[in-house]
Amino acid sequence: LRVINEDRVKAGAGFPTHGHRDMEIISYVLEGAIAHKDSMGTGAVLRPGEVQRMSAGTGVTHSEFNASKTDGLHFLQIWIQPDARGIAPTYEQKMFGDDRKGKLRVVVSPDGRDGSLTIRQDATMYAALLAKGERVEHVLAPGRRAWFQVARGEATLNDTKLAAGDGAAITNEAKLALTW
Repeated sequence: LRVINEDRVKAGAGFPTHGHRDMEIISYVLEGAIAHKDSMGTGAVLRPGEVQRMSAGTGVTHSEFNASKTDGLHFLQIWIQPDARGIAPTYEQKMFGDDRKGKLRVVVSPDGRDGSLTIRQDATMYAALLAKGERVEHVLAPGRRAWFQVARGEATLNDTKLAAGDGAAITNEAKLALTW
């Protein structure tokens, strides 16, 4: 994990064409819609519930703009170093919607399991939509580390209270208990 950016973009504003290489970039929209256009010929709008994965590989240029002229955009962008450099750039986008309610849903994984997007790294990303008082657990294999990011509201991770925008690096834990 290299970066987690939490971006809020005003209506009609955004990030003009810029380049990346040798990075796995995951975008996750919380509110609004982001218009993406890249040098691979991909052009798409990403809305809440959709996850986008772009492997920048040997190099890609892209732009990201708020797709609305009136409403704000709030999204997370996560950068993960790939397991190999110099691969061909690729792009995937998928709607996950309600299948995140009340559970941890795999949205990105190295093997595309459970219909997730694929990533070139030994990393798995989960997303959950929990109602007040709901609890989920996740068992970590020995030696595994985790990062937990609160996108909205407040949560308790094991015995630690966290609020929107907070992140937690987790090491030496066998099980994670998340209560919303």
